[in-house]
Amino acid sequence: MRTIVWFIYFWGFLLVKWPKMSKGLRALEAGDWETADRLAARYVPQWANRLLKLAGVTVTVEGKENIPAGRACVFAANHRSYYDIPLMLTQLDAPHGLVAKKEIAGLPLVRGWMRLLHCVFLDREDPRKAMAALNEAIENLKKGYSISIFPEGTRNKGEEGTLQEFKGGAFRIATKAKAPVVPVAITGSRDIMENNHMWMHPAHVTIRILPPIETEGLTREEIKALPERTAEAIRQNLLPQQQGG
Repeated sequence: MRTIVWFIYFWGFLLVKWPKMSKGLRALEAGDWETADRLAARYVPQWANRLLKLAGVTVTVEGKENIPAGRACVFAANHRSYYDIPLMLTQLDAPHGLVAKKEIAGLPLVRGWMRLLHCVFLDREDPRKAMAALNEAIENLKKGYSISIFPEGTRNKGEEGTLQEFKGGAFRIATKAKAPVVPVAITGSRDIMENNHMWMHPAHVTIRILPPIETEGLTREEIKALPERTAEAIRQNLLPQQQGG
C-alpha cells in the first residue's frame, strides 16, 4: 500500500502543480530566471520531501557547514538508489540541478521541473551531445548555479560501503568552471526500495557532506587524480556498520 500511495502522490503532485511548472517555463524562456528559480526552490523540495515521508524515510545529515557559502559548487555523491535523487534535492543547502541520463528527459512533467532546476541531460552514446551537456553545466556553474553529479554513472548494486569507479568526465565540469567539488557520502538509501524487491520500506539514511576540494590551480596530474581523490573521501565516510545491508 505504501508503494501504491507513493506513486499516486508522485504523479498527482506533478499534475496539480502543472500550471506552476508552465509559469516557470514561460519565465525561463523569457529570461526571467528569478521567477523560474523561485518556483523551483518552493515546489521541488515540497514534492521530494513528501516522497521521502511517504516512503518512511528518516535522514541524518552531517557536515552542512562544509558547503561553500555564496559559491557555486559541484556536489559529487555515491549512487546506490533511485532515492538518491530526492535525497540530494532536499538535504543540501537548496535544491540543485543534476547531471542526469538522457532517458529521464523523456518523463513527462518531470523534465519540466528539471529544466527549472537547470539540470542537464547526458547522452553517453553521442560524444557531441555529451560535450554540449557538459558545457551547459559549466556555464550554469559560472552563472552561480551549483550542480549535483553521481560520478559512478549508474546505481551501485554491490555491498553497502563499496563504490564503483568514478568517471572523470563529470569532474571536467568543476575543473573547467574552477568550482570546488563537495564529496557527499550516502549510506542506507538502498534499504528504502532496491533491497526490498522495489517495494518501499521505512529506512534510515545517513548523508555526510565532506569538506570541499578546490579545483582552481590544480596541476594536470592532480586533475587526473581528482575522481579517485573524491571517491576515497566518500569511501572513508560510508558507515561501516551498515555494510552488507
